[in-house]
Amino acid sequence: MRTLYQKYKTLLQSTPTDFKRYLYEEISWDSRMIGIIGARGVGKTTMILQYIKEQLDSKKALYVSADDMFFGENRLVDLADDFYKNAGEYLLIDEIHKYRDWSRELKNIYDSFPTLKVVFTGSSVLDILKGSDDLSRRTLIYKLQGLSFREYLKLYHSHEIEIFSLEQIVKNEVKISGIDHPLPLFNDYLKRGYYPFGLENEMNLRLGQIIVQTLETDIPQYANLNVGTSRKLKRLLSIIGESVPFKPNFSKIAEIIGVSRNSLDDYFSYMEKAGLIGQLRTETKGIRGLGKVGTVYLDNPNIIFNLVGDRSNVGNIRETFFLNQMRVLNEVIFSKNADFVINNYTFEVGGKNKQQKQIEKDGKSFVVKDDIEFGYRNVIPLWAFGLNY
Repeated sequence: MRTLYQKYKTLLQSTPTDFKRYLYEEISWDSRMIGIIGARGVGKTTMILQYIKEQLDSKKALYVSADDMFFGENRLVDLADDFYKNAGEYLLIDEIHKYRDWSRELKNIYDSFPTLKVVFTGSSVLDILKGSDDLSRRTLIYKLQGLSFREYLKLYHSHEIEIFSLEQIVKNEVKISGIDHPLPLFNDYLKRGYYPFGLENEMNLRLGQIIVQTLETDIPQYANLNVGTSRKLKRLLSIIGESVPFKPNFSKIAEIIGVSRNSLDDYFSYMEKAGLIGQLRTETKGIRGLGKVGTVYLDNPNIIFNLVGDRSNVGNIRETFFLNQMRVLNEVIFSKNADFVINNYTFEVGGKNKQQKQIEKDGKSFVVKDDIEFGYRNVIPLWAFGLNY
């Protein structure tokens, strides 16, 4: 226990508080049990440590990582019991998916200690979703996405930009005071700005490790797959990244990577839940949407540059960015006539020379152009869609 507290105090002291993720203010922190899920590396650990540092009495809170050696010989529920008896009020558990029987023990903690508040995070979306059924009536689940372009501007360059709604964006009401030329910053964001650790050295190496860990550990553990399958998943990711964009012919792709057609459907589902790809559907209700898949993208442009590098297709990067940023607060649907539909709006995404032939001039159709600084009429700069959260 003493070692756990020492690690907790050390981490707390080194946690910065000058930048907070968009989700921080949206979480109902006073709820009895909260789960924060998301892909590896998006900032979940920092966010819960910030909450302790700024909002809680650190003596009445305890942060632990579920993969700590302490849990090799000790149970989580016993730790909670000891903490509760010593007047502990907030137990924050990181990487909960790495603890065996985590779902059952969290349920026991919730039922046994009625005044104890618990916050847990999971780096693997897969196990959290798989095990959360027993906790669905007890737990508020939040999903944290990577940095928006707006958050990147704050974290990387100290530019304080407000959030703009979709309605404000399509009306070209976006204002970014203090930034005369947004395009150089936007291009840097596409390459390294989606993850908070992009500020550090060896960003591509770390992102590559995250991709490998997801393919070789998270997905196989979740779906009982072998190492050979993880190599096929990596090949599938590369195919998607090099496409313009990828419109799935499942039978052909199954033949290329040597798997059955039914298995391929599962692979796409696993990678989507793990935060490696995004599937654009004709109708969508989030990750469990039943609509037909129209287009498949890598999850974010940083992954494209990491996997494909100089072979990256610029059209694919543009559309990937648009879907990635807009899906957080909006339901994004595949469009037969353009690229995307959100609510009653239709969007066609392209470069500065993009024409308007594919969209209707009805006041609800827009051309989204890369390589332009500011919008006009129904033409909107692509970077503006990164200010929605």
